[in-house]
Amino acid sequence: MNEQDDLAARAKDELSGMAKQGLAHPSTKPVLTGAAIGAVAGALLPVVSLPLGLAVGAGYAFWQRIKR
Repeated sequence: MNEQDDLAARAKDELSGMAKQGLAHPSTKPVLTGAAIGAVAGALLPVVSLPLGLAVGAGYAFWQRIKR
């Protein structure tokens, strides 16, 4: 299995675990924190909207969790 397949498998496992376990999953709280930080940044920056900031913040936090 190469690096891309491994990364995709880890992302799938994390997402399904987060969906099944909710806040009990160890990745849920950091991803929600990243989403909140992104939303605040989106509200403060004139070019970035709130939903875009939320999505980027959550995506970045999720990426940090699965790249390990």
